[in-house]
Amino acid sequence: MFDLESILRDNIKRLVPYSSARDEFKGEASVYLDANENSFGSPLPAAYHRYPDPLQWKVKYRLAEIKGVPPQNIFLGNGSDEAIDILYRAFCRPGVDNVVLCPPTYGMYEVSANINDVTIRKASLTPDFQLDLEAIESAIDENTKLIFICSPNNPTANAINREDIEMVLNNFDGIVVVDEAYINFSRQKSLIRELTEYPNLVILQTLSKAWGLAALRVGMAFASEDIINVFNKIKPPYNINQASQELALQALDNIEQVNGWIKETVEERNKLQAALTALPIVELVYPSDANFLLVKTVDAKGIYNKLVEQGIIVRDRSKVELCAGCLRITIGTPEENITLLNTLKSIPAI
Repeated sequence: MFDLESILRDNIKRLVPYSSARDEFKGEASVYLDANENSFGSPLPAAYHRYPDPLQWKVKYRLAEIKGVPPQNIFLGNGSDEAIDILYRAFCRPGVDNVVLCPPTYGMYEVSANINDVTIRKASLTPDFQLDLEAIESAIDENTKLIFICSPNNPTANAINREDIEMVLNNFDGIVVVDEAYINFSRQKSLIRELTEYPNLVILQTLSKAWGLAALRVGMAFASEDIINVFNKIKPPYNINQASQELALQALDNIEQVNGWIKETVEERNKLQAALTALPIVELVYPSDANFLLVKTVDAKGIYNKLVEQGIIVRDRSKVELCAGCLRITIGTPEENITLLNTLKSIPAI
């Protein structure tokens, strides 16, 4: 049975978080002389001389309306990478505990584990890029604190079978992290509605993909209020700047535009998949639930270099486990996709 206190690091239990000026006073005032800010303003058209809301409540309330979860169940981070790092720092004792990763998958899980001196145990995906439940079970021991599952997965683009994710949730006493960065493009529904059923579930999402706000660095974590309180205890006091909060709020009022882009992206994905499959230099285009395609080619490095010569940049994933010969291609605009295809058609088959 999942018990948050039993897996939380002792130093985090004892941690007294930093209390900022904006934590100690909440509300509106006419004169602010508490935070050692520049009282004269900022040398910009907008007034950025005041510290932002450390818990980003306005953004969380708007996200709560969109996602259908209470704002107390939302953490906002400097990209999803901040949430990943906090998970390691909260639950994994350096040099003692371990995590289970399911490669090929998002590389930051491994990088963050290495930064935090946490042992990695790998349970590779099956050849059809699904969870190997037996391998995961074999990898787990009494010091396993986190299991990361990326769905839809990066770089393979497919959604992970929901029943398999639930099997892991039901049989693991640590934290199961489901990274849904690409969920907006998927036929599979988010697990966000199941948060109340699984106290050990943490869902990661982002405003970088479907919402088109990659430059703002706003990631989201959804979890029980107890886990979110742990996140807030560890995070830097002002981890989301005021400009990002304001711009995120503006973007969140444009759901129809974003939904239109999602629909067009999926349509372009289907067109591009069909067109790529017909090319002699392409051996296989894997099914996709994301805004990119994993494409197995006859010569990934050579094709990558040819594209670079024409100013077209894709991602060479040929050295990644289970992805030999593969390029990862983001779905572009119709014009960009046509340019890509025309260039690929000019490359002779080997």
